[in-house]
Amino acid sequence: MVNKLDWVYHRPGWTSCKKAQEFLDRKNILTTETVNAKKERLGAKDAVDLTSSIEDLYISKGKKVVHLDLSKEKPTDEELTKLLLGPTGNLRAPTIKVGKILLVGFNVEAYE
Repeated sequence: MVNKLDWVYHRPGWTSCKKAQEFLDRKNILTTETVNAKKERLGAKDAVDLTSSIEDLYISKGKKVVHLDLSKEKPTDEELTKLLLGPTGNLRAPTIKVGKILLVGFNVEAYE
């Protein structure tokens, strides 16, 4: 069980971000660095750059979770931006980085 996250990108007040934080609090998981998505917007280049040191990418959209093994699969920057960015053109929140794993969106099963 992970007890510390490397990085969290969240939007205070956002429903999925609240659910993610409640999950982390229940599991007593701490965060090394937290970025407020309302104050620091991460666009397409920033989002794609996040994947440079990632091996596993999990994208949650509703109840569906897409997993990409980036150590084997090499999606284009365009494909990555479609997965990583929300309708505003910025990185979706919440996004969590732990080790070589990046989780985008909130899904209980993916977080477990």
